[in-house]
Order: sequence, then structure tokens, then C-alpha cells
Amino acid sequence: MARGIDNLIDALKQSGVDVDDIGAGNGPKKSEGAAGGGASSGSGAASGSRGDMPFQGFPFGGFSFGGGSSDGGNGKPPTVEFASSFGDRMASWSRRTMVIAIIVAILILLAAYWWFHPPISINSPDAWLFVIVFILLPCFLIFRGRSRRYETGDSKLDPNPGKSKAFRVLSFIPVIVLALGLIGWVTSLDLFPGNAEKYANVLRTDTLDFAEDIQEVDYSQIPVIDRDSAILLGNREMGSIPDYVSQFEVDDLYSQINYKGKPVRVSPLGYADLFKWFTNRGEGIPAFALVDMTTQDAEIVRLGEGNGMKYTASEPLARNIDRYVQLKYPFYIFDEKSFEIDEDGQPWWICPVRKYTIGLFGGETVDRVVLCNASTGECEEVSVEDVPQWVDRVYPANLLLRQYNWSGRYQQGWFNSWLGQSGVVQTTPGTDGTLGYNYIAKDDDVWVYTGVTSATADSSIVGFVLIDQRTAESHYYAVAGATEASAMESAEGQVQNLRYTSTFPLLINVANQPTYFMALKDGAGLVKKFAMIDIQRYQNVAVGDTVAECQKSYEVLLATNGAISADDLSNAAQGSDTYKEASGTIRTMAQAVIDGNTHYYVTLEGDDSIYDFVLPGAIQIVAYAVGDEISFSYVANEPTNTVSEITSTKRGAATAATATTGAEGSSSAAASSALGASASSASAATGKEGDVEKTSSSAASAS
Repeated sequence: MARGIDNLIDALKQSGVDVDDIGAGNGPKKSEGAAGGGASSGSGAASGSRGDMPFQGFPFGGFSFGGGSSDGGNGKPPTVEFASSFGDRMASWSRRTMVIAIIVAILILLAAYWWFHPPISINSPDAWLFVIVFILLPCFLIFRGRSRRYETGDSKLDPNPGKSKAFRVLSFIPVIVLALGLIGWVTSLDLFPGNAEKYANVLRTDTLDFAEDIQEVDYSQIPVIDRDSAILLGNREMGSIPDYVSQFEVDDLYSQINYKGKPVRVSPLGYADLFKWFTNRGEGIPAFALVDMTTQDAEIVRLGEGNGMKYTASEPLARNIDRYVQLKYPFYIFDEKSFEIDEDGQPWWICPVRKYTIGLFGGETVDRVVLCNASTGECEEVSVEDVPQWVDRVYPANLLLRQYNWSGRYQQGWFNSWLGQSGVVQTTPGTDGTLGYNYIAKDDDVWVYTGVTSATADSSIVGFVLIDQRTAESHYYAVAGATEASAMESAEGQVQNLRYTSTFPLLINVANQPTYFMALKDGAGLVKKFAMIDIQRYQNVAVGDTVAECQKSYEVLLATNGAISADDLSNAAQGSDTYKEASGTIRTMAQAVIDGNTHYYVTLEGDDSIYDFVLPGAIQIVAYAVGDEISFSYVANEPTNTVSEITSTKRGAATAATATTGAEGSSSAAASSALGASASSASAATGKEGDVEKTSSSAASAS
């Protein structure tokens, strides 16, 4: 406010108005004489306040930002005295001064509107703030000042009760307008009768089955890095282009989109400073950054000559994208804009138009979209239903999660949301306490993912939700498990000696199991490892140096713990270099129970590997004994190889002889072998690589 007053003083001076004379000679003498008990009191509050006055000469005489009262100790707050003094001084201006002040005020108002460009809409909070500061408050002060002047009179005007009353009535008009705004705000509150149901229905969510709706992950399309890592890669690539790095810098926007079937993040370049803008604005910004989220490849994509981006967020004046689009569509309320590229690599700004459906300021949603070509400034307005397929980010992620939280909170009414809280759910928070979410690619769109937890926000989820950012289609999946924060801590615990930190999890489908996938980064922010965690059994954590290695370890872990069958493991491993076959004579067999699942650990003659047959998937193993011939397929892993399928169709001679003759010697030998091998089963079950060789040796000696 003080800055605005200083600007008004400068404007009056530039218009030729002698502001010193206005403050010294045109003041209301009667009110000055009455303030502070008279002018003869040399140490009175009035004279003391004038000495501390920051705007000396300007018609704010007697006002001070200090702690003392400027009215001779009448106890009025400084803001009240400021308003009264300001209104009185304005009311005492001459007609010529008033006309000049009005012209200057209009110019300042227009300049402020151009600079701040608030939407011209009764539903816009920004518009209300602008009107209050630049229109309602000045009008109130002027009308109140005129009313007081006619009420008391001064050297130029006689008291006039009629005009004083008229201006006093006019001063209530800004108050009434402000009161209407407050009423509109109250009618937008969730506690207003009937509003809770409206909030609950802003976003409609369908409940679906995870395994049927979410396809198994395609690792060629899974984003393995997050936004922070994309920023590092983009900035590093930018530093390798000398002719750009001195003139431009990469904006931190980095929108995630699907580009030619792959998840990527794109961000425009920006002018490095005001001087660089002045020297380069003719050609515009010549390139944008593109980071492949799957391969971690970064590229600075150059636009053709004459196709530079002239409408960006780094433009300070008329071509600033926010100002340009808002002034072009002055009655629209724009939400968070995003930067995207179409399938031809042409940069666009996606500008969603916000719509309020409850009261004046409640029930936000997106009504339509303005697409602005970043190079030419050409704009196209379309409804949400007609948005082109290449557009991915119509609804901002924060808006979608806020809408889902409305439905989770108010589905059974406002009182239930605060008292009983029956069935009340909410999205899981992020690690910094804000909304926690990530993005996945599905059906050539970008979907927002987040977990759903109870109202008490405990460490477990009751399900998760996916919401399409282009269409606002919302799907809920009822899957109980760990929250994202718990999963991140579990993944970090696997590499705690390396002090890696986890990215926010990504939801994927592995063998029809909902799975958290995340990258593990070092202190420099570079991705070093990857982790997969079973959402329902988050003690199942697999870590690998590559995505393929992590996948292999995770699938074996699922099979080992009975989360998936041997057939599922076989199908998942088919075609990979980890899917192998083995055959030979059984040398040792040992049985162990781990986490409620029965495992048979088998070694073969001339083979030091240990093979893990997990029941009930590999139930046929119970028909085999030491000395039998066996063939099977397995997934290679350390320290044990998980068997996916037994391919032999009959037992070997040793077992046949035992079955037909019942020879005690053979039975005893087989039993002794199994009993001796069982001594090593506990060591094999621990999964520690250092125990593998010892286990094989023990089993061989027992045999």
C-alpha cells in the first residue's frame, strides 16, 4: 500500500501539482485547531506526530506510522487515523487538483490492471482483491472525507448537513459491495447447507479391479526418473551448448507428457536476465529441453529459424504468456498453465479455464481450454470434450486431488466429515507434508496416481486412485497396503549403508501384483539403483542396478514368498536371458518352511547351484527323491535359483525301486540323505550369498 502511495505522489508531482502547498495551505483549519488541544501546545501530540511523518507535504498531515497517536492521544488506531486523515485531505482539494488526481488515478488503475491482469469476473478472488485495493477503498475514503468536510465546514465551505448525509450514504456503497463478496464467500463454504453434497459430486470416481484395468508393465515405457533428476539432466545438457548457456537458462517447469508413445518431460528455455531478453527478444527463445524418462537421455531441441518461442513465462512485458492470454480472454479465469509439444514437436501453452460451481469461489473445475502457440501467439479455444489427443495436461494435478478429497470427505455429509468420519478417506501426503502423487502413462494419456488412506492418515492405504489429466476420468482400486512414505523408507533401508534416497513411488503392475517402483539416488541426485516393493507385503523389497535386474529379483521374491505361482513366474520370465533349463540326477534334497510357504532345496550331480522348488506351484517335487532324474525350468538368481516348472514326466530308477520293492536299505539311504541335507536348509533359506557355497558343501557331504 505504501508503494502505491509513493507512486501516487510521484504522479502528482509529474503532473505539475505542488503537493507541498496542498499539504500546508489547504488543510481543514478547524480540524487542525481541534486536534491535540490547540496549536499553542508546543510539545503536543499533533506537532510531534508531524515531525515523524514520512510523507511530509503530502495531504496526509498528522499521520504517522509510529506508535504515537496523530490526533492528540484520542486512542484511534494508526490505520483508522490514516483513513480519516487521507479522506479529509482529499476532500479539501480544489476542483482543479481533484480533476488532476482523478485522471492520474485512472491512469494508475489502467496501468495496474495491465500489470496485474486480474480476470474480469465476479468469481475471481484476484479480481475482488484488485477492486478492493484500487476502487472500493479509495471511494470509501473520498466519500467519508467529503461527508466529514460538509459536516464540520472549513474556511472554504460552510457546514451542509444534507450534502454530508448524501456523501455518508455514498460511502456505504463500497461497504455493501464488499459485504456481497463476503456473502458469496460464505455460500461457497462446505458447511453451507447443501454444499457438502455438491462438493462430493464434483469428481465422479469408478471402482475397478486392478489386475483387469492396469496392464502389466512395459519397461520400455516406465519412467525411471523423477522431476528433480530431469532438471539435473536438462541443465547438464544445456551446459554443453556454449552459444545457448550464456544467453538462456532452462525453466524449472518440466511438464511430464506422452510424446510419440514415450513418457518425457519438456521445459522451455528462458532469458538469462533482462539484458539477454532485450538482445534476443526479436528472434525469441530458440529451443526447449526434452528429457526421456525411460532412457534418461536429455536433449536441447532447436526450433527452426524464425520459429523461436516469443510467448513464454520469461517475457517481462506484453508477450508474457500469463499477461498475453489473460488480456486476450479478459473474462476467463485461468488455472495453472502447462508447456507441451504436439506430435510434430511444435511448442504450445495449455491454458485451462477455471469454473466455479458452488457459490462464488467454491467447487473449482475446468470448463474449457485455450491452446496458445508459443511461437506465433495464435490461440485456439476448445471445450474439454474436444481437446486434441496429444494434449495431456488439461486438469492440474493439485486440482484433481483436491476434487477427490472433496468426494472422500463429504460423501456422507458435512457433519460426518468432522464428527463420526465414517467412510472418510483422503489422499496420502507427500514426504514434505503436501499432496503426494506421481504420474503414469496409460491409454496414451498422463494419469495422476496417489494412495488413499483413512481420515486418521495412518501408515497404511485402503486403496489408490488414478485420474486422467486430460478427461478427469477417475478410477479407484481397493488394495490395502503400505503408504508411499513407508515404501520409500523400506527401500532406503535396503541400501542404508549407501545412504541413497528414494523418489516418490510409481504404481506398476508386475505379474498382476500392485507394485511400487522407485529410483534410488545418491547425494548428487543421480539415479544409482532401482527398487520394487510389493504394496500388500511391503517387506518384499527387491533392489537392482538396472530395471531388468530389479525386475528379475522382484519376480523371484514374489514366487519365493508365494505371492505368485510358478506358472506366473514362468510367464513373466519367458523370453528373458534369466529364464533357463536344467536337468540331472538329484544329489541332495532339503525341506524348509519360510513365511508359511514350503520350499524344497535341491542340488544336482556335478552342479553347485541350489534350486528352490516353492509349493504349491512346484508340488510335483514331493514325488522325487535323491537319485532321481529330473528336468525343470528356472529363473536364474542368487543365492538360489527359483524353479518355475518341472518338465520331466517320470521319476528315476532310484525312486522306482524304492516304490516297488520297499527295500529298507534304499529307503534308509534316501531318508538319511534328506535328513542330512535338512541340516543345511536353514542356511539356504536365509538368502545370504555367503552361505550358498557352505550349503552346497554340507549337502554333498551328507549325501
